[in-house]
Amino acid sequence: MNPHAERSGSPASLVRTLVVHRAMIFQMARREVVGRYQGSVFGLAWSFFNPILMLAVYTFVFSVVFKARWTAGPDVGESRTQFAVILFAGMIVHGLLAEMMNRAPGLVLGNVNYVKKVVFPLEILPVVTALSTLFHTAISLTVLVVAFWLFHGYLHWTTLLVPMVFLPLILLGLGLSWLLASLGVFLRDVGQVVVILTTVLMFLSPVFYPLSAIPEGLQSLVMLNPLTFIIEQARAVLVFGHLPDWFGLAAYMLCALLIAWAGYFWFQRTRRGFADVL
Repeated sequence: MNPHAERSGSPASLVRTLVVHRAMIFQMARREVVGRYQGSVFGLAWSFFNPILMLAVYTFVFSVVFKARWTAGPDVGESRTQFAVILFAGMIVHGLLAEMMNRAPGLVLGNVNYVKKVVFPLEILPVVTALSTLFHTAISLTVLVVAFWLFHGYLHWTTLLVPMVFLPLILLGLGLSWLLASLGVFLRDVGQVVVILTTVLMFLSPVFYPLSAIPEGLQSLVMLNPLTFIIEQARAVLVFGHLPDWFGLAAYMLCALLIAWAGYFWFQRTRRGFADVL
């Protein structure tokens, strides 16, 4: 297969690629998850220890040291652990998008042999990263749900709606990953810029503070942050037991689909230049 040949950027070609190479995608994702902890004493168990440790730290620092309370409304109550649970939910959302974006610029650069020596569907690399990231996100969500049950003695049935809340964010992350993976080949500074950008997105989204704490004139600007809406909806279904904003999710999903297709289209149109640059 000619690496300089133009590839189709249509959604149909993406679906076909995912179906044809599904076994390879899952195998590579599994290898990536296992390889992260290869050589460590506890191995894959670290994927459970990390979120448990972080939740314990958040609980101690914010409920014991700072005695922080979430002042978004009467639904929150005065639980000493509530702030930590709400904060952890926001950190999980940010962590999902941030890891996908931070790793994207190096995906092609780290697999030069796939570009030059073998026939390989490069477009699946962001999908593999997304699955690996989803694995760790799922574990963090499991820790959060178990902690909420231990702290409160019950779970909201709306917790079952969490996948529907995260799906648009995953599609958005895939679109950005295809775009950044391509740009990372031609502009080597992209990786550093993305790390700064994801940090800025975290502090400009309601991770550490409620949206209501922001002046009303600035709330509309904060809502433009792609993390803000998903963070609010994740907390709604996980912590507060509210139904998600279905209209908002549908609008977000439409935008995410458009960005995912645009990112994939850009990747397919620029990939023929990868071999020349690398």
